[in-house]
Amino acid sequence: MLRVEGLSKEFRNARGRSAKMVQAVKNLSFQCKPGEIYGLLGPNGAGKTTTLRCLSTLIKPTSGNVFIDQYNVLEHGQIFRSKIGFLTSDMKLDGYFTPDYMMDWFGKLNKMQTSEIDERKEKLFVDLKMTDFIHKKIDQLSTGMKQKTAVAISLIHDPDVIIFDEPTNGLDIVTSKAVTDFLVSRAGAGKIVIISTHNMTIAEKLCHRFGILVEGELKEEGTLSDIIEGSSWDNLEDVFFSYILPGGDHV
Repeated sequence: MLRVEGLSKEFRNARGRSAKMVQAVKNLSFQCKPGEIYGLLGPNGAGKTTTLRCLSTLIKPTSGNVFIDQYNVLEHGQIFRSKIGFLTSDMKLDGYFTPDYMMDWFGKLNKMQTSEIDERKEKLFVDLKMTDFIHKKIDQLSTGMKQKTAVAISLIHDPDVIIFDEPTNGLDIVTSKAVTDFLVSRAGAGKIVIISTHNMTIAEKLCHRFGILVEGELKEEGTLSDIIEGSSWDNLEDVFFSYILPGGDHV
């Protein structure tokens, strides 16, 4: 079980005397269990990426905590990192190297044995349909191929928790389906999967539960039926836009 409890994160918006604290995430709480895909939804600037970076130990929360079973992100950072696979749009792959080489490098970085790395590579290359380009330099790959490579690298150590920030952003429909099908298979294997997205069609098809973030606050949380029950809306997109468009009706 992954639990987020009262998570808040503040940043300074500038330097010097005029600097003010900006609260990017405000007292956020939710949980996700094995076998579940949780969608963190919101417009740009809602706090989705900040939340995922806190979950992934890249930045420390100002207050609150994140737990995986008995471990928490503030006291058990190294153990936490070993249990998480994090994919972000900020991941930059060296164009000189091949996917095969990068998988070896990241496997060793995760203190895996060569035999373990080879076994994981074989499985991931097949599951993500990468076998045709694993020995090509990354500079020669399409956007979709690069994204598949980034996905494989982030999961080389077979983590219990998969956290992907906008995993289908900028992908063509074929590659997008390959990535989402893969995430469904990982949840089916008992992994915890958390994604952020503003694509309501993908979210509604993919996720078991949702959290809608607006200006750092969790406005709605639960299954689709939980969210639309008692409202005037009949789909996730309508609920989403009711919060972010002027004059939106939330009931």
